[in-house]
Amino acid sequence: MTASPDKDVPTHHSTLPRRFHLLSYNIQVGVDTCRYREYVTKGWKHVLPHRERMLNLNRMSAMLSQFDMVGLQEVDAGSLRSGFVDITEYLAHRAGFPHWYRQINRNIGVIARHSNGFLSRFRPSKITEHKLPGSPGRGAMLFEFGTHDEALLLCSAHLALGRRARAKQLMFLGELLKNRPHVVLMGDLNAGCEAPEMRNFIQAYDMSEPACTQPTFPSWRPVRKIDHILVSRKLQVINSKVLDYPLSDHLPISMELELPDSARHVA
Repeated sequence: MTASPDKDVPTHHSTLPRRFHLLSYNIQVGVDTCRYREYVTKGWKHVLPHRERMLNLNRMSAMLSQFDMVGLQEVDAGSLRSGFVDITEYLAHRAGFPHWYRQINRNIGVIARHSNGFLSRFRPSKITEHKLPGSPGRGAMLFEFGTHDEALLLCSAHLALGRRARAKQLMFLGELLKNRPHVVLMGDLNAGCEAPEMRNFIQAYDMSEPACTQPTFPSWRPVRKIDHILVSRKLQVINSKVLDYPLSDHLPISMELELPDSARHVA
């Protein structure tokens, strides 16, 4: 896991703002897809560098700059296909985020370094990363903003395609998040709100998903809701929506969140 160097990081405030904006986005390594057949006809873009990738990333960075915390899935940590650019770091600098972190979940050396990424305007008090059970190459990052029991705990994750593996992964995350009153779980969870494993998780840990009716995949004609921002019911959601921003095969999902005073204290 990597963070921006301390010399580039301004001193952070002792409290989080009362309201802030979250975004979760599976960016498909900067590859835009407009129809299913492009997974075949443009599949080479997933393994080789190309100019359009950087143009897409530049467009994405302009949109990301409007948010306070961003969870990214399907990122590359610097390999042949990305032109040896660490995409999380690149987007952080382009979008003006002082803090950035990435978790490499599948390292194929020079060919690909599959990662999750996270961008933040606020410095976490504690960061941990976890390899998820089930399918290999899946991971989650946990960010704590404070050292007390009421502190905000945010998890950014990318779950498996298979239902059984997903169920194991949600149970694993539940153990990490349980007994905390102010929790956010965001990412590509690869399941709709109606999936049994999702319903069980939401009920067991008293979570809500305000944007369940808004599909995120595929971006050119969305019919499935597989990207989520789940929050504890003690957190107040001001608004939550899927953005019409089809520069990947997923659409991003955003949320404006209001924290109680007990969750805002960081240091």
